[in-house]
Amino acid sequence: MLAWTKSYLRQALFFDIAIGFVTSTAALGFRFGGHITREYAIFSLVFPALWVVALRLSGAYDARFIGTGSDEFRKILNAGVALTAGLAIFSYFINTEISRSYLLVTMPGVTTVGLLVRFAQRKRLHRKRAMGLCMSSVVAVGYEAGVADLVNELRRDSYHGLNVVAACVTGQSSGVDKVAGVPVFGGVEILQVAEAVRRSGADAVAVLSCPEIDGATLRQLAWELEKTGTDLCVAPALLDVAGPRTTVRPTAGLTLLHVDHPQLSGVRQVLKGLFDRFMAGLALLLLSPVLVVVAMAIKLADKGPALFTQTRVGKDGRTFKIYKFRTMVVDAEARLTELKPANDLDGVLFKLRRDPRITPIGAKLRKYSIDEFPQFINVVKGEMSLVGPRPALPAEAAKYADHVHRRLVVKPGLTGMWQVNGRSELSWDESVRLDLRYVENWSFALDLQILWKTVAVVLRGSGAY
Repeated sequence: MLAWTKSYLRQALFFDIAIGFVTSTAALGFRFGGHITREYAIFSLVFPALWVVALRLSGAYDARFIGTGSDEFRKILNAGVALTAGLAIFSYFINTEISRSYLLVTMPGVTTVGLLVRFAQRKRLHRKRAMGLCMSSVVAVGYEAGVADLVNELRRDSYHGLNVVAACVTGQSSGVDKVAGVPVFGGVEILQVAEAVRRSGADAVAVLSCPEIDGATLRQLAWELEKTGTDLCVAPALLDVAGPRTTVRPTAGLTLLHVDHPQLSGVRQVLKGLFDRFMAGLALLLLSPVLVVVAMAIKLADKGPALFTQTRVGKDGRTFKIYKFRTMVVDAEARLTELKPANDLDGVLFKLRRDPRITPIGAKLRKYSIDEFPQFINVVKGEMSLVGPRPALPAEAAKYADHVHRRLVVKPGLTGMWQVNGRSELSWDESVRLDLRYVENWSFALDLQILWKTVAVVLRGSGAY
């Protein structure tokens, strides 16, 4: 185990013990005031140890999940539920009733504070990783293109904590000595990969989808890496398919990876629609004073209309009128043709970092995405969702390749994975990849995670122009 990993887990253990002690003590004061019984005093002293044991059993101290967000938090929630159930069962068997008010303070308190502290730890770890600290070094093995994609993605998202320091690629006869700036130490043969690990001092090997590495070869590679304690990660030939959709099933001596279909219909989508409309209606109600002030400011600035409507393509290719606050001059659409040669993006999208059509007040509205607020109306009408793929223009949708049409099987979103991963700074290919990842891996928890991240991105005002 790496030194920084041990330090992180020691800190987590210390905080969890402290949280258990503080919450149990607070529960004593809340329940008994100045008349604390001996039994509850002893139980409160033991409680921090019980909490740590519950976390341990749930896997909250598993080094593999450090800094991974939802998985790490889920294990803390599981520990809270399991300990609550365990205390209830224990009190039933010994025929002793634990005070409900005591538990109502202790269990929600220790779980909530534990989540907040672990979240703060995770954010601190991400800041360190952005500076190149607390990283695990990796040797990437596979095709040159796949290795290059992995290197670029891990560089862009440093919070994953993986740094590719060497590569072993197929077809070494081509004489490639670097892939995306990473030195190539040989081919995909077992001894060459082991030598690359030794020379680079890597902590792990990531094997990408590669027919040259079959089951027998992979098993022998695992045996070779076991000698040095080097971790082995295998990427299946499934692009952007999240873990919850996959299940390992042993069949006839084979390990099969079963892939569930994405949840694009049914009760969960109905609940998503109800949640979207309720939250959008609530947002319109709470933001109504802001909407009025912004509309008046736009109107007074140049006497033009406050709202801008535009045709967009929604679910199943149906078109609708999207609502936005106007951030450009009145004749912006007419001037589009003359500006297209200066497009800052590739693919079918059009974006200019310094678009001369944007008004002074429009630039401020765009920076903090305030111009998007009227789209809550589209959400209430059922034309959009709070979270989903980017709503496309008809001209953009007409240029879609076959696989890109997959974006249209769900409603477009007010925010999405593109919003929390770079906004306008994303390339067309990257925007498509993120939207398809969302479609293939949708879940209600993913929506909540994106909404949470959107707040931070919007407040920073980064990536928008």
